[in-house]
Amino acid sequence: MGSCEEAVKYRQSSPGKATVLALGKAFPHQLVMQDYLVDSYFRDIRCNDLELKKKLAHLCKSTTVKTRYVVMNEEILKKNPELMVEGQATVTQRLDISQKAITQMAVEASQSCIEKWGRRSSEITHLVYVSSSEARFPGGDLYLARALGLRPNVRRVMLYFIGCSGGVAGLRVAKDLAENNPGSRVLLATSESTVLGFRPPSSLRTYDLVGAALFGDGAGAAILGADPIPGVERPLLELHTAIQQFLPDTEKIIDGRLSEEGISFKLDRNLPEIIEGHVEGFCSGLLKEAGFGTFQYNDFFWAVHPGGPAILNRMERRLQLRPAKLAASRRALKDYGNASSNTIVYVLEYVIEESMKAGKDERAEDCEWGLVLAFGPGITFEGILARKLV
Repeated sequence: MGSCEEAVKYRQSSPGKATVLALGKAFPHQLVMQDYLVDSYFRDIRCNDLELKKKLAHLCKSTTVKTRYVVMNEEILKKNPELMVEGQATVTQRLDISQKAITQMAVEASQSCIEKWGRRSSEITHLVYVSSSEARFPGGDLYLARALGLRPNVRRVMLYFIGCSGGVAGLRVAKDLAENNPGSRVLLATSESTVLGFRPPSSLRTYDLVGAALFGDGAGAAILGADPIPGVERPLLELHTAIQQFLPDTEKIIDGRLSEEGISFKLDRNLPEIIEGHVEGFCSGLLKEAGFGTFQYNDFFWAVHPGGPAILNRMERRLQLRPAKLAASRRALKDYGNASSNTIVYVLEYVIEESMKAGKDERAEDCEWGLVLAFGPGITFEGILARKLV
């Protein structure tokens, strides 16, 4: 973003309102090209089932993903061949691999974010850490705080095992901390790996191929604070109303279980339809709570966690959104896959990037107000009304 920031005019932030002051991201070293995934995946796990290969190839095309980053690689599988054997108790190995990787990625994403922020890490007062990829005491928040050189009295919050809604949930919690602690600066860090859910393909569990075709690894970070310091901090977004809602009797629609073999997930095929059936009421409620009496959905920008193309397509149809409205979400899905809680950071980066471009083109559409949304287990809806400051 740095190359075009100098030409951007920043809007004035509202006193006392939480603002996003910087964003950062990081990834494991292995980049997966979707066009070559099928052959490499089946080679690494030493499987020659042609029917399963055909199904994975179809899924890879339908996800719209082009590239992803993943921790799991051939070297790890050679050192841990038991990960390729059905029914093996491998949760200990998986946690060791995953926790090392997510800590490293969280540190790198946070360091990138702090560098863009332009102040010292010791000035961070609060830390919100989000992950569904670890299980340990102490948690990843402590390892991250130590690696970044945060003060021992930094106030920490962990959000564990809330899946795809975790990024927006983290923003909601960080927003409340920033607004209720004058002068505070809150670091939000998300870090996720698919190592816990990695499975050898099986004709009895064809659903696992969805994970192989869709999900990616990485980390995201954001720094939030109210009342930015003029000339020192440059706010990107202002966060206004934030709400959360769960849908009763939908606990099994997104079902994840931690066992001796790692984590197993099942997503009900009706998930996109369920989200479509409730998204308009949720968005309408958020906007009305924020004081918008009348509105058109196309008058807002949209930063939506891209759980998959079917969810985005159904949202677009139900809310009658113009195709450009979900461009940032579709772009993040294409470039990174569904990286769980991290993905909303990548979407917001693209939203800000497009806003900066639009600021230099008077003909371009650039909405000041927008909605940041994610959906996770529960089924839980997370939403924040935001205002662009660039």
